[in-house]
Amino acid sequence: MIAIQEKTVTDEQQVQPAPPCVMVIFGASGDLTKRLLMPSLLNLARGKLLPDEFAVVGIARRQMSSDDFRAQMSQDIQEFATGSVDRDTWDWLAQRLYYLSGSFEDANSYQQLAKLLAQVDQERGTGGNYLYYLATASDFFSKIVRQLGDVGLAQESEGHWRRVIIEKPFGNDLDSARNLNQNLGSVLSENQIYRIDHYLGKETVQNILVFRFGNGLFEPVWNRNYIDHVQITVAETVGVEGRGGFYEGAGALRDMVENHLFQLLAMTAMEPPLSFDAGALRDEKSKLLHAILPLSPEAVHSQVVRGQYDEGTVKGKHISAYRAEPRVAPDSNTETYVALKLMIDNWRWAGVPFYLRTGKVMPKRVSEIAIQFKRVPHLMFRQTSVERVTPNFLVLHIQPDEGISLQFGAKVPGPVVRMDTVEMDFHYHDYFGTQPTTGYETLIYDCMIGDATLFQRSDNVEIGWSVVQPILDAWKASPPSRFPNYAAGSWGPQEADQLLERDGRHWRKIDG
Repeated sequence: MIAIQEKTVTDEQQVQPAPPCVMVIFGASGDLTKRLLMPSLLNLARGKLLPDEFAVVGIARRQMSSDDFRAQMSQDIQEFATGSVDRDTWDWLAQRLYYLSGSFEDANSYQQLAKLLAQVDQERGTGGNYLYYLATASDFFSKIVRQLGDVGLAQESEGHWRRVIIEKPFGNDLDSARNLNQNLGSVLSENQIYRIDHYLGKETVQNILVFRFGNGLFEPVWNRNYIDHVQITVAETVGVEGRGGFYEGAGALRDMVENHLFQLLAMTAMEPPLSFDAGALRDEKSKLLHAILPLSPEAVHSQVVRGQYDEGTVKGKHISAYRAEPRVAPDSNTETYVALKLMIDNWRWAGVPFYLRTGKVMPKRVSEIAIQFKRVPHLMFRQTSVERVTPNFLVLHIQPDEGISLQFGAKVPGPVVRMDTVEMDFHYHDYFGTQPTTGYETLIYDCMIGDATLFQRSDNVEIGWSVVQPILDAWKASPPSRFPNYAAGSWGPQEADQLLERDGRHWRKIDG
């Protein structure tokens, strides 16, 4: 895990460049490459974290030469870079870009890839170390890995490493996730597989571990004795943005809950690992996910809310209903919003509810973890004008403005005892002067150096799906009776508010 900004790292802690390697991007002509992967590599190059013996090989169906690929990426980087593009740094990276036109299902493409990689090794001194990034539809994951194995490009020998980064979705239910794990495991060892979740590249998410376990002020109160409940919110202002065909087969539960929200939940609630070693950290994540109480069909009905957006307005822009989106069925029952209440059956969290929600076309783009502490007794304030003691909130802001805030009560100046809520804010940008990043930089670098700490292990994935599967089964047996049920630009269906109101709680008010 790294900090891109050199000025935050002392000379003694200076992060070393990754070892010589080639990054092979399957699906190199797609959006992920130009919007996130290339800007991430540029940021790593700017931070001196890529070796001189480095190259990128893009492979996709589109017919292009390596020169065409360099020209296209040089054009795209001007639009999608997270900051100003330093000409010398980009030229250094562009010189190391190669391209191969081919089909992911054609064995000949992999023979050609092997020849190109041998050429790149000779030209760039990359030493036979290959990082394969599968920026493709999930249908190709197993096929690509099997073909790599067939031509000997997945085998590690003579000190050469071969690693594969796999994007989500990692399966679309428990059975498919198990099958994918088995297919990958027939070619690769577990330590070669890096299941990526870009949320874990966010500084604030990584800082959860430091915040919790590195501060004697907070760790003693991080339990059921002091915490009333936890809210995890991941809200988007956009709709499906032309991805109706994909989203119809996914929905918010598969697209966001099983991976992003569960990762945030695990980092927030897991027990202290023995060390920052990848195995120790992922062991604790597995234990935490195992401890989530299973949801019966009745519990799904009472503890899970699904929604689908109708037309409305977001930031002054009219948004059509989900069912009016291209490649979406006019009677679609696909959810674009999910809220759920989960209970963790262990000593630390017994009786503490965790409320999770995610949705599209919300009033504000925000990802946060809000911890509400228990109220103190009102006893000493009974003879004052303080009618109710406000609970304290600790909020971990993940995006777009990364930081941490603490809300607590303070006396309003004056002769009468009155209390109001004040806030202490920490913003990464203000304190460290950080530059904008994509969230992928740390993860790509970690894969290059063989650090799997921030990636999901096979059992983590399957346990997550085992929590989600009863919800999928219950929904399949009982389609929604009222879709669409929330307007674009609102905070979701009324039933989501009732989910907390039944417990005498409410969602934290988010301005926007």
